[in-house]
Amino acid sequence: MFNLPPALLLRIGLAFTFLYAALSGFFEPDSWIGFFPEWLRATFPPYPLLTAFGIFEIALAFWLLSGKYIYWAAHVYALTMVGIVIFNPGAFIITFRDVGLAFAGWALAGISKKTA
Repeated sequence: MFNLPPALLLRIGLAFTFLYAALSGFFEPDSWIGFFPEWLRATFPPYPLLTAFGIFEIALAFWLLSGKYIYWAAHVYALTMVGIVIFNPGAFIITFRDVGLAFAGWALAGISKKTA
């Protein structure tokens, strides 16, 4: 397993985070809906919002796994993680990990640009 290329390992790991969150959001929405800012939940119906974001997460995960345009997929991933941190300042005790994931996304972008 550790003989796999580093970029592939990053792609699998980053994709896993979004696949897990999306599927968990589908099966346990009440555990995830609170991570959307109050203003967003007041603007859009919360559960369809969670479903739409879950679909986005799954699409991005498969984009990362596809190996196509990884430079851009990695940037979208990183910016999504930064958005999660910025819009959830009260949850930083949990979302602090997303900072590291954002930088892993940017590392993947850097690796992908050099190998493209």
